[in-house]
Amino acid sequence: MLKGDPLARVLYIDLSRRKYWIEDRSDLFEDYIGGTGVATKLLLEECPSKADPLGPENPIIFTVGPITAIFPTASKTVATFKSPLTYEFGESHAGGRSAVAIRMAGYGAIVIRGASDIPVYLAIHGERVYFKDARGLWGIEDTVTVGRILREIEPNAGYRTIMRIGGAGEKLVRYACVTTETYRHFGRLGLGAVFGSKKLKAIIVSGKRSIKVRDPRLYKELYNEIFKKCVETPLMRKYHDIGTSVNVIPLNKIGALPTRNLKSACFEYAKEISGEALAERFLGRRIACAHCPVGCIHLAALRIPYEDEPYFYKTEMISYDYELIYALGTMLGISSPEGLLKLLERVEYYGVDAISTGVVLAWITEAYERGLINSRDTMNLTPRWGDYKTYIELIDMIIKQPNEFFKSVARGVKYASEKYGGKEYALEYGGNEMAGYHTGPAFHVGLLVGSRHSHLDSAGYSYDQKALKEGIRLTPEGIAKQLLKEEQWRQILTSLVICLFARGIYTPQVVLKALYVMGYEFTEDELHEIGKKILILKYKFKVREGFNVKDIKFPQRILETPTPHGRLSEDFLKKAAELYLEMLGIA
Repeated sequence: MLKGDPLARVLYIDLSRRKYWIEDRSDLFEDYIGGTGVATKLLLEECPSKADPLGPENPIIFTVGPITAIFPTASKTVATFKSPLTYEFGESHAGGRSAVAIRMAGYGAIVIRGASDIPVYLAIHGERVYFKDARGLWGIEDTVTVGRILREIEPNAGYRTIMRIGGAGEKLVRYACVTTETYRHFGRLGLGAVFGSKKLKAIIVSGKRSIKVRDPRLYKELYNEIFKKCVETPLMRKYHDIGTSVNVIPLNKIGALPTRNLKSACFEYAKEISGEALAERFLGRRIACAHCPVGCIHLAALRIPYEDEPYFYKTEMISYDYELIYALGTMLGISSPEGLLKLLERVEYYGVDAISTGVVLAWITEAYERGLINSRDTMNLTPRWGDYKTYIELIDMIIKQPNEFFKSVARGVKYASEKYGGKEYALEYGGNEMAGYHTGPAFHVGLLVGSRHSHLDSAGYSYDQKALKEGIRLTPEGIAKQLLKEEQWRQILTSLVICLFARGIYTPQVVLKALYVMGYEFTEDELHEIGKKILILKYKFKVREGFNVKDIKFPQRILETPTPHGRLSEDFLKKAAELYLEMLGIA
């Protein structure tokens, strides 16, 4: 890396002692590049074995990469922590302005230790860290309101990021998220609950540094090449035009769209809540993360009438994408686009992961249908497929947790199903609720062995669809090999850190040039070895905390509902998962 690059600086913050300091950790950024690689190594250093995920010993680590704020779409921040949902490796990525703000403040990583005795928020402005009393903010459930208040009282508008929690994080809902700016989130695996456990309401980061590059001429040429590929080729067009919600109709057509808790994989009202329908009727604007020209964030403008004022409306701008349509749409049998958008507004309000929330609500509905839970458990609410008004009330109850049942579902569908039954249709992998694909075996194997149990691990859904289109015969060996190859390369992309939507642009050749501009000199083979090393590091943490692929069961529901490749075989899936770990060298 280039001498003097502030990327090497790690900011350590101790909430318990109200202290902070900066260390030069060039060793980490030279060996692991940045982002995911550095975050994983720091988590192994900072988090003691068997730590309580909601205890002060669980750290929060944010990292960025060497090309953050340098090249287009290198706009993500990586967060690592021990997940309170899965009790093992937690990794979440967020866009917005967080990455650029951290880089411009002069850091490659921020490590937060301990816990505060009173609610606080952190204001990190360049070299200074302020521990500010947040007792006046604690109790505000609406993440948007929290953001508005902090925008008024903190300086450096246009340069800063505002990361904060709402009611879900304060109430320690295990799948609470952290909202950054508006409409972007550290969404999965419960970082919001870790914030809440530390009495940490928000973090503001700002800075105005400039960063040197090795060869300004090469930098300009490469920047223009990447920029043009973003805006002038088909590689990113779908993300700008319709967004990921363009997936709804194609997945429904091939029978891969999870519907009503995956009782089926085809939704008869898919067109009504498709990306095309939402764009035609509700699209209000598109926005982009900092230093990204694509504008993939689609906001629906929903007019909501005031109850006591006829002909008076307020307009809510509500972000939507494919995963949200799946989780709070098809999984719940919601055919009303207005109802879907109101559900999305509710999870945004509280700051809770939409995917986990939708899967939990779907399990509640089926468990109620089967008599495993009753109206006493649900506080006289009757969940029914398609009834978005009741689902909104159920979300309120999950946050407020007025009885034992809602305290249980606030811990995730795995915990709730173990307590009340219905585990065979509780759609979770290692404790994390399933993402929105039923494309075939590669997707489900990816969820089982993925280092984050995320739909972005290994891109199995993409391989399933490619195999279907090209007539490739899927085998356990072929799946394991493909998933491992993809996942190892993704460790490099998420160490840079680029948005994975741009993975088609950042080929190995482009990545090598970008790293050269920032002072790194690798070969393509060396990059692949680093990717493998990072992936093994993740499994080192996972295994240390109890991960064993043989202990994780596939939800029986995925074996009952056919995929585009037919019904899945449990033996086939287990064989592919075991081969994946063997190829990686994990016992």
